[in-house]
Amino acid sequence: MSLQQAFAHALLTPGATCPQGMFSSNGADPASRFAVYRNNVHSALINALVAAYPVTRQLVGDEFFHAMVGLYVQAHPPTSPLISEYGSTLAEFIQRFEPASSVPYLADIARLERLRVRAYHAADHPTLDQHSVLQQLQSAEALGQLRVRLHPSLATVESPYAIVSIWAAHQTDGVIATLNPWYAQGALVLRHGLAVKVFAIDSGSVTFINRLNQGAGLEMAIADALQASAEFDLHQCLTLLISHDAMTHLHLPPKVSP
Repeated sequence: MSLQQAFAHALLTPGATCPQGMFSSNGADPASRFAVYRNNVHSALINALVAAYPVTRQLVGDEFFHAMVGLYVQAHPPTSPLISEYGSTLAEFIQRFEPASSVPYLADIARLERLRVRAYHAADHPTLDQHSVLQQLQSAEALGQLRVRLHPSLATVESPYAIVSIWAAHQTDGVIATLNPWYAQGALVLRHGLAVKVFAIDSGSVTFINRLNQGAGLEMAIADALQASAEFDLHQCLTLLISHDAMTHLHLPPKVSP
C-alpha cells in the first residue's frame, strides 16, 4: 500500500494509527496533528450530510443520524471535489441499514432530499415562456410525435409512502401529528428561478415526465402514463410543467427519407 493509500485509509478509519512516514514541518507530533486533521475531515463530511438531509435527520433524531452517517463516511469516501455531490448514495445506504428499518420511508425521503440538492446545483438553462409553449402545442403538425425537453433541474421519484406530505410536514410546525404516511406518492422536483420546488404527483405523471426525459414523443409518453395509471390527467400534468417554466425545447424528430 502506497503512502497516499495508507493516508486515505487511515483518514476515514477512526482509531487507525497515523501512517508511517508522516512528519510535521514545525516538529510537532505527527500523530496528534493527523488526529486533528482526521476529525476535521469527518466533521466536514458529516456536516455536509446534515445540511443536505435535514428532514431525514429530523425523522430519526440528531444522535441516530450522526451515528448512521458516521458509518456512511467510513464506508463511502468522497469521489468528487465538490462537497455538494457528497452523499449521493446515502439513500441506498439507508435502505440496507438495518437499524433504520423502523422508519421504512426514510430512504425515500433521503432520495427526495438528494433531488432537491441536485436541482439547486443543476445547470441554468433558458426556458420557453408559457405563451410560446401553448402556441407551439396548438400549431404542431404532428402533435403526437412532438418531443419535449425539460429543465436540467427537473427529476421525479416515486414511493409507496407519502414522501411529499412527510417532507412538507417538516417545513412547518404542528402538522406532523395528523400526518398519514401510508399511501403511495410521487414527487416532482425542479428549480423555478432560485427556489427549488417540490410537488406531489401521481404515478402516471411520474411515468409521463420520465418518458419525456428519455426522449419519447408525446403520444408514446401519454400511452405509457395511462398504462401506469388509468387516472392520469394530461391537462393537469402539462399545466404543472408549463406554469413552472419546466420546458426548454419543443421539437419534432427529423423526417427520415424513404
